[in-house]
Amino acid sequence: MADSTTTRPRVVRAVSQIMGVAEQQVTDTSSADSLDTWDSLRHMNLMLALEEEFGIKFSDEQIMTMSSVGRIVAGIDELLR
Repeated sequence: MADSTTTRPRVVRAVSQIMGVAEQQVTDTSSADSLDTWDSLRHMNLMLALEEEFGIKFSDEQIMTMSSVGRIVAGIDELLR
């Protein structure tokens, strides 16, 4: 069973790598509004990387609603329950 204490660091690492920012810059509110490099292509790359990292598959609807790090962590935790 996953929880945000184990999910969050893995998501932060992926966001950092894909968006090209330091892990220290990534917070629960990080999103396309706060990170200039977070565009639609990188968002899709992030979703694909997280599917591989966690062994899960997001629906198109989930991908559209996962608009911030906090929402991504919550969504992954929900899928892993």
